[in-house]
Amino acid sequence: MALSVSMFSMVKPDFRGRRMSRISASISEKAPSSTTPSPSTTTKFPVVEVPGGYGLPFVGAVADRLNYFWFQGKEEFFKSRIQRYQSTVFRTNMPPGPFIADDPRVVVLLDGASFPVLFDVDKVEKRNLFTGTYMPSTELTGGFRTVSYLDPSEESHQKIKRFIFSLLKSRRDKFIPEFRSAMAELFTGIESTLATKGKAEFNSANQQACFNYLSRAFLGRDPTAPGGIGTDGPSIIKKWVLLQLGPLLSVGLPKPLEELLLHTFPLPPVLVKRDYERLLAYFRTAGSAALDEAEALGIGREEACNNLLFTICFNTYGGMTILFPNIVKWLARAGPKVHRELVQEIRQTLGSSPSASKITPAALERMPLVCSAVYEVLRIEPPVSTQYGKAKRDMVLESHTGAFRIRAGDMLCGYQPFATRDARIFDDPESFVADRFVGPDKDRLLRHVLWSNGRETDEPTESNKQCAGKDLMVLLARLLLVEIFLRYESFDIEVATAPLGSTITITSLRRNSPA
Repeated sequence: MALSVSMFSMVKPDFRGRRMSRISASISEKAPSSTTPSPSTTTKFPVVEVPGGYGLPFVGAVADRLNYFWFQGKEEFFKSRIQRYQSTVFRTNMPPGPFIADDPRVVVLLDGASFPVLFDVDKVEKRNLFTGTYMPSTELTGGFRTVSYLDPSEESHQKIKRFIFSLLKSRRDKFIPEFRSAMAELFTGIESTLATKGKAEFNSANQQACFNYLSRAFLGRDPTAPGGIGTDGPSIIKKWVLLQLGPLLSVGLPKPLEELLLHTFPLPPVLVKRDYERLLAYFRTAGSAALDEAEALGIGREEACNNLLFTICFNTYGGMTILFPNIVKWLARAGPKVHRELVQEIRQTLGSSPSASKITPAALERMPLVCSAVYEVLRIEPPVSTQYGKAKRDMVLESHTGAFRIRAGDMLCGYQPFATRDARIFDDPESFVADRFVGPDKDRLLRHVLWSNGRETDEPTESNKQCAGKDLMVLLARLLLVEIFLRYESFDIEVATAPLGSTITITSLRRNSPA
């Protein structure tokens, strides 16, 4: 989810204050991106069949899955096929394959020119494609297909997205003060742990802070208060998400065991049924005012409650708990010079000890380096790596170097990090450049920041699949930078790989001196 008054279809003030040759595995050379033409449109290139293939039934899918998880790894899996086919568009199988996905065959899109077709709901269908070639059991969501699995053509999609927009609008005054309170608790706890143990694990503390924040900001309820869910929210969500995304993850188990338990057969929903019912009961009580609003919009109360839980706990909480460690990681790697520049910009805008009233969306817009650094994290490591869409009709799809015949029913799969690290669009795309989005090229480059299931320059509506909370996520990421650099002039970390994102351990925090 994400906030901006601009994201509500009916209300338009913007929270961000803006008006709105040879192919190698690195996807080389700069060129303007192209649009996806219809079959009747003249293209720059001869129209050819999509290269690649699927191998023998069952055997090919299993072989590709083993390469993806075991023998090559995700990025090498894609890079090796770019080199083999001399194309960033090709056919292959995507995990999980047998026996979880009925049909693992896809056309992969790995550049910034072809990828945006996945946002065009006139050309691609989004029904039941949120997790790709398989859909988790609806037993994990109360028997309902939640909004992420709905196509915009479905009436329920428009009603539920309208409900989310309404919730964002009604709670917008809580977003900044509740976030500041949650971050104060987070960093106080991290400092205490660092003082006693010499290092502090960021992720678990961040997860609890994010859950507390979302409950207070959206539901008006502290989960740790009497009658709440205590501190169990993050652990319940972790198990619940694993049952949905396990077929796509590597969690560090021995490879044969992981292959059997996660990638071959779906885990039974009964494993998390009791925990999910407990979480759902909390949302029924804490979210009663929001559910009243949903009923007024014509949504059944149970359907609304399951969608509210999914939107907050899977989409928003999931996004924050992947994005925030990524921000800490990339900012730590950026080094002292960038840290000093951020401290200076934040203090010049807000002062050294700003009150909550000083930190507003308009004030954040006056911090171009803060804004740019957030966009750069979203570009270089988007929190969601893949997007899917099924072609509604025959069409021609262009990459930077070719035009390909796509047939109705083809499943299209875009691997976003390759699209947003496309060297034909971004200079030095594999490097984190904090001020990349400062200056005259900002708007041109922002069109190619795609993390929200749409271009950063586009707005979510009831009739598209762009993240309803796009602007809220950007706002919170900017606030995180402000909270860090109001307190600290620099910090050091250790990084480890996690099933989703990175695990961050903070090893030192250097407090800012008084201004």
